[in-house]
Amino acid sequence: MDSRSFLGLNRVGDTLSFEMPVDLRISTGGSFLFGGAGLGACISALETVSKRNLVWATAQYLSFAKTNEVVKIDVTLVVNGPQITQGRAVARVGDREILTVNAAFGDRNFEASGQFIKMPEVPAPENVPPRQHLHDSPGTIHDSLQQRVVKGRAMSQLDGSLSDGNVVMWAHIPALIEDVDATALGILGDFVPMAIGQALGLAAGGNSLDNTIRIVKLVPTKWVLLDIYIDAIERGFGHGRVNMFAQDGTLMATASQSCKARKWNTK
Repeated sequence: MDSRSFLGLNRVGDTLSFEMPVDLRISTGGSFLFGGAGLGACISALETVSKRNLVWATAQYLSFAKTNEVVKIDVTLVVNGPQITQGRAVARVGDREILTVNAAFGDRNFEASGQFIKMPEVPAPENVPPRQHLHDSPGTIHDSLQQRVVKGRAMSQLDGSLSDGNVVMWAHIPALIEDVDATALGILGDFVPMAIGQALGLAAGGNSLDNTIRIVKLVPTKWVLLDIYIDAIERGFGHGRVNMFAQDGTLMATASQSCKARKWNTK
């Protein structure tokens, strides 16, 4: 299964429109579309229409799509140059706009390159325990994604003390039998809000306001290491970023987000 099939994204004929049912497996425990799945779907739609590879995409989350609703994505290519295409995708449920993505696509020949951020030294995914969740949510995105926490606190260790704001986690989409692509990284890059509670030492998280992903280099990998940093939490908002590495240490992408910080209901 490729990432587009995982999302259930379908093109409407030969048009610039796509549809995606919000199945339970791409929904959160709160019964709405997982933000990363929305960004991933828009990336897939834009790459399909532009026929070019993603450079960066930024999503603004405006509203929610509930489980069992159908999301329609309309693509517009604004600039289509010899090397770079720039465009946007607007996702709606009925007449309600829920997500807007602006993005650029293309590849250029340039003789120099280099990776200056190094992957932290971590144990292999099979040697790391699975992530604990506050509530069981069978069949949701938490079951669709495997997550193994390298650095982070268990729920019983959230004692209200501040951490250094860094969470390190392996993530994997078992349904994908093809290589990780920009769409898959758009899904996996949406874990900055989960680190809010880790940073504060509280049963807390956040609802994304935005997500910007920048693709560096795609290489074959089964697991992706998410090196997450919460930079600050003030005025009820959290701000953070994540570096996404392949198992061989290649920096595949970076992402950053702002979110509404909120405590979870622990009952």
